[in-house]
Amino acid sequence: RKIKVKKAAELICVFPFVVRAFEMEIIPAERIVAQIGSTLILTCNTTGCASPNFSWRTQMDSPLGGKVSNHRTHSTLTMNPVSIVNSHSYLCTVICDEREQKEKSVKVELYSFPSDPIIEISPSLVAGEPATVICKIPDVYPSDHLEVLLKKDEHVLYEENFLEDDRTNIETKIVTYTFHPMAEDIGKEITCVARLPIVDMDFEPKERTSSQKLNANFGPQNTAITASPGNWPMEGDSLNLSCATQSNPPAQIVWSKYLAEESIQHLIRNNVLSIPRVQFNDSGLYICEATNVVTNKTEKATVHITVQGAPVITKLSIEPSTTVQEGENVSIQCSAESNPPPKIILRRKSDSADMGPYSAKSILLPSVMFQNGGDYECVAENEFGYSKSEITLNVKYGPKNTMITIIPTTALKEGETVTMKCTSSGNPAPVISWKKKKTTGESEKISKNATLTIQNLKSQDLGLYECEAYNQFGKEEKAVKLYVQGLLEEPDQMIPLIIAFSSVAAVAVPAVAILIYVSRQAKINGSYSLVKALRLKV
Repeated sequence: RKIKVKKAAELICVFPFVVRAFEMEIIPAERIVAQIGSTLILTCNTTGCASPNFSWRTQMDSPLGGKVSNHRTHSTLTMNPVSIVNSHSYLCTVICDEREQKEKSVKVELYSFPSDPIIEISPSLVAGEPATVICKIPDVYPSDHLEVLLKKDEHVLYEENFLEDDRTNIETKIVTYTFHPMAEDIGKEITCVARLPIVDMDFEPKERTSSQKLNANFGPQNTAITASPGNWPMEGDSLNLSCATQSNPPAQIVWSKYLAEESIQHLIRNNVLSIPRVQFNDSGLYICEATNVVTNKTEKATVHITVQGAPVITKLSIEPSTTVQEGENVSIQCSAESNPPPKIILRRKSDSADMGPYSAKSILLPSVMFQNGGDYECVAENEFGYSKSEITLNVKYGPKNTMITIIPTTALKEGETVTMKCTSSGNPAPVISWKKKKTTGESEKISKNATLTIQNLKSQDLGLYECEAYNQFGKEEKAVKLYVQGLLEEPDQMIPLIIAFSSVAAVAVPAVAILIYVSRQAKINGSYSLVKALRLKV
């Protein structure tokens, strides 16, 4: 109501003073859920009291576990951080003007679920061998509500709860599970799901998860070799051998090849072995060896490569040398490689008929003769083509078949010219020289040419002439004798000079017999023909 007061002609309106009743409240009210480790502030507010007096306590008169700050009309209790000792009902008491007292309480309920689970898996898992997964849920409270699941992708591997755990402090809970990972498990996720489903407690999150991809070591296994363009390449083609294997971590690849003597030739460390141009000697058994250094396991794969193509002559040789001396033992050998195996023909080019084929691919010439010298040819042939190669056998021998030719072949007379030519075969070509026998029996070298010409024939030119053929492997001699017939009975006839020739052996025939024979012929016929004399062949 309004009271009107009149004073000195003024009208003053006065509103009545309203006194509010003493009240208090706690914020938050009645019940609060706090996470251990966080900060919690409880506020006690008052209205209707000019000078309130605040006090805080727990229902069980336990330590507050916090810091009190009083202000004019409110008081705060700060718990920083919230700990397990703060799990109480807190009462705030306010006395107003020392006359009136009021009190209210709030219940603090605690939980701890601060972080996601921690997954630990052995770093060196081996497929097929036992592996342990450890899931740690840090600083959990209350643990009697904790539920833990271990899953592989969506498949539940293991489940555990802690319903009978009555511990009253925060604790890291550990769940352990052992299983046998397989190669197909690589890349799958191992997930740890932790749940803290406390009824009537309003907090988030109530579920936490962590995942880790599974990385199991295994292998090598299923190792295989692929040959491109194939296992039967043509000579000169490029060849790529690829080795594939299943292994984690990736396997180390080493290539090797079996050699003929059953030893192994190590090649490269790579999953691909490349040969730009294959040769016949690249044929053989190749080995790919895959090794996993973590699992300490090794697996091998093999492939047999056969190089096909026209023959290649790998050897054409003469033993002991291409140049030999007559009488030595000689072997001519030819070998070729190809696939399919070649037919080999070894022959002398000057011969019309083949001297092969020979299974031993060789020609044996025991005590070789000079006639065996010449060019030899090796021909190797198969369905893809042929190959040919030549080699020369050079047979060294001493002079042979030494011969003397006399020109003219008719009767000669004093003052005419006679030419004597000496020929001989040998390797190297013989050096030919002429000698004349003196009356003393000694020989005098008269010419170093193969042809000896005597002009203006005189009586002093008569006698024995010797032709000598020589090289480093021997010598051979032939002889010819110029002699005169006795005086004919007819005084008007000229005395012809008669030429007789023979080998060295024939020189020993008594000259007297020749002279008697020729003399008798002259007496009978009255003349002498050189041609007839030559027919004697003495």
